Amino acid sequence: MQRIANLIAIKDDQILLLQKPRRGWYVAPGGKMESGESIYEAAVREFKEETNVTPINAHLKGVYTMIIKENNEVVDEWMLYTFVAKDIEGIPFKETREGKLAWHPAEDLKHLPMAEGDRTNLQFAISQSGIQYGTFEYTTDFELLHERIQISIEQ
Repeated sequence: MQRIANLIAIKDDQILLLQKPRRGWYVAPGGKMESGESIYEAAVREFKEETNVTPINAHLKGVYTMIIKENNEVVDEWMLYTFVAKDIEGIPFKETREGKLAWHPAEDLKHLPMAEGDRTNLQFAISQSGIQYGTFEYTTDFELLHERIQISIEQ
């Protein structure tokens, strides 16, 4: 099963998002984990590669199972680990082969085009305490079929 780590950065009530060229959807910078890498190492490395900046005090905010179904059968499945950082060091790229980077007001997460599971996990990451866990089931066209969410908050 593929493992993906992404990271959303917040600075001055703005969030740094990557707009992917294929669908025009917005995502948190991230990508595939390499062999032997921790989820933290992968999130920070992928974020640095895609943005040209270093996240400050990154921490885990979500663990998700992503499932793609066709005719009610699973055709793809991966794990997604979402991190958040409340600051960055450096100046981000404007555009890379992965897409266009830009700062957006945090409230834009409510309406920017993106996968609905990403909207759920990124909104949680920037605004809630604790860690969110979930499973998102999609069609092959990324139409959300079903989601299950759990949250743990340290006492």
